Amino acid sequence: MIKSNTYALIFLIGVFLCGLLFIFNIGIGSVYIPFGDIISALTGGEFNRRSWETIIYNYRIPKAFTAILAGIALSVSGLQMQTFFRNPLAGPFVLGISSGAGLGVALLVMAGSAFGITMLYQTGVGLWSVIMAATAGAVLVLLLMSLTAWKVKDSMTLLIVGLMFGSATSAVISVLAYFSDAEQLKVFTVWSMGSLGATAPVQLKAFFVAQIIGIIPVLMFIKSYNAMLLGETYAESMGININRLRWAMIISTGILAGSATAFCGPIAFIGIAVPHMARLIFRTADHRVLFPASALIGAMVLLVCDAISQMPTSAQTLPINAVTSLVGAPMVIWLILKRNFSKEF
Repeated sequence: MIKSNTYALIFLIGVFLCGLLFIFNIGIGSVYIPFGDIISALTGGEFNRRSWETIIYNYRIPKAFTAILAGIALSVSGLQMQTFFRNPLAGPFVLGISSGAGLGVALLVMAGSAFGITMLYQTGVGLWSVIMAATAGAVLVLLLMSLTAWKVKDSMTLLIVGLMFGSATSAVISVLAYFSDAEQLKVFTVWSMGSLGATAPVQLKAFFVAQIIGIIPVLMFIKSYNAMLLGETYAESMGININRLRWAMIISTGILAGSATAFCGPIAFIGIAVPHMARLIFRTADHRVLFPASALIGAMVLLVCDAISQMPTSAQTLPINAVTSLVGAPMVIWLILKRNFSKEF
């Protein structure tokens, strides 16, 4: 067991590295801006060119903060799902949570062709509509998974059920896409590829508020998550209100994963891989350590993935979902080969 002062040292190193990654992230892109000028401007100086100031403050800094918020949201959601289902491969993407969020956004964006609904995606009202639609879809799938979890105790069966929910929502999205107009289909297709650069400063504030609301249930019940690892019976014997904790997980995961999917599109593997990285680095199952550790590592990983997607000196940007899959898939494969699912907890 690692001592508390060692945890503090690791966290300090992690925060320092996250700060470096943040500066590196806003320093790369199709337009070269010297890092010296960036650091000088961030510490109170001025840019040598007005265009650099516009690029940094209106595009790159909001994008970097979006990566941090999305990394935190998906990592914390993944850790909650792995605890809830006691399954090492549980996560918002695998268990259909992100697919449910995508269905909510698809209904909002593409249902106009079939039902005559005005698309509000680009307006201020539409911003909150996307958040609510994605969150509602995520919570709906999570509720269905919760009902299944009460009846089915086998983790592999739950995993298969989650994949089926994801397939069902994908089928509905395909039907909506078939009947939608070209413009609506293009909007949803671009959204589904994943992007961290679509959030303006005003949208970033809304994203931040959603994350704060989603984190509150975690902070309220953070001491109860450890007991859940040993099963509901043990948790109840410790005086924990299982129903209250279960609903806290549902609300928190739905808001975090739903809002992250709404603003950034589906982002795969962050919610699965990052909690395992936190366990390997900190060597603990204590959620009082794992939650902040997963949040920190998730922010760092998504900053790295965003830097890779930038393709420096090129005007092209890779879909963030493709980059996270390339990084996260080998991690999950390694976990499968290294240990048995039943021995994860």
